[in-house]
Amino acid sequence: MAKFLYRMQNILDIKYKLEESAKQAYGEALARLHEEEDKLEALKLRREEYLTLYKESLTGNLDFLKIEENSDAVDRMDEMIEAQNEVIKRRSKELEIARQKMAEAMQERKMHEKLKEKQFEMFKEELAAEEMKEVDQVVSYQYSSKDKSEE
Repeated sequence: MAKFLYRMQNILDIKYKLEESAKQAYGEALARLHEEEDKLEALKLRREEYLTLYKESLTGNLDFLKIEENSDAVDRMDEMIEAQNEVIKRRSKELEIARQKMAEAMQERKMHEKLKEKQFEMFKEELAAEEMKEVDQVVSYQYSSKDKSEE
């Protein structure tokens, strides 16, 4: 029996590797985004702590130096939070680009798999036609030898 060989199997193998690489890049981009989001949450918590200290310094015995320090700390935290939000926007864009590349790689792999499936179906049809031809020849031979033996 004939064996099916896909002529572009090496290309399909490359598409599998490219897809796997794109998935890995997407995972890494997602991890970086989560890391930056965690940093933002930590900054927000620190800001809340400084804000609480600022509010406490306004009550009771007024220490203007402490009030100024805490106010400055809250302002610095606001700046750091704003900068971290920009980092998160960049990471989100990187993640979207990685997602698009992964989707494209998956689409190309699927396209090659469909081509392979179509070629396999054609191979099976050709094989079935060849078998039918052989069966017809055997039947024809048997019929003709039967006629000759009866004469």
